[in-house]
Amino acid sequence: MKKIKGKVWKFDDDISTDLIISGKYKFKTLDMGELSKHAMEGADPDFAENVGKGDIIVAGENFGCGSSREQAPLVLKELGVGAIISKFFARIFYRNAINVGIPVIENEEIPDKTSAGDQLEVDLTAGTVENLTTGEKFEVKPLPEFLLKIIEKGGLVEQYKKQGKLPWE
Repeated sequence: MKKIKGKVWKFDDDISTDLIISGKYKFKTLDMGELSKHAMEGADPDFAENVGKGDIIVAGENFGCGSSREQAPLVLKELGVGAIISKFFARIFYRNAINVGIPVIENEEIPDKTSAGDQLEVDLTAGTVENLTTGEKFEVKPLPEFLLKIIEKGGLVEQYKKQGKLPWE
């Protein structure tokens, strides 16, 4: 799997799915392009307008907590977020992110040792994250092969559309 390089967007603890995409928008449209214009506006009103393809969200604990809002990882994918690193993810968000093709990494150190604007390089296969700004390198628990395959194919739905089967079939 290729490496992911991007600028860090830093967030605190307890970023809920409602902060990622407010419920007030999700009932107005199912168009991810429209919804993504409001991504993260509860935590950073400028995020959706300024995030770049491949950029990496780095957050504290409990990222994606709250309701099981599938639109939360979908709007981040629509914006091109390359990966999300958090000390701990709400479990349903963690799996929803993988299911739509966004790599998620849990690590206690990285959020405390990165700053907004740092450049990171994530190698999911090797299980490393390098802060290209500071030169610090972190070992992370690699994702299991079957999850890497899901991410590589752009998520479960994309894989099924392309191959007519799921990775374990």
